[in-house]
Amino acid sequence: MAGYKEPSLQERTALAQKAREKALKMLAEKPAIDPAVLAERAAARAAREAAAAEKSAAKRAAIAAAKAEKLAAAQIAKPVELTEAEKKAIRDERYAARKSRKR
Repeated sequence: MAGYKEPSLQERTALAQKAREKALKMLAEKPAIDPAVLAERAAARAAREAAAAEKSAAKRAAIAAAKAEKLAAAQIAKPVELTEAEKKAIRDERYAARKSRKR
């Protein structure tokens, strides 16, 4: 039984050259794409891009409207500054409620 023979450098380069030539031959034999198909693909791509841009713009507008609404709501519901006496009264009420719960 014969053992495995390691291919030499010349054999490997020759095989690689044959494979390269075969690939180039297959590429050359491949028929060209019909211009009508190319135009159809370009139109479909343009339509997809336009739809994506429209969707993105609508999303950005919705986010901007939500931010504006939130800002308006924050300005309307702006907390009123309490005087020290009012703050002390609120604190005392919480303290009394806490004491009554403990008893």
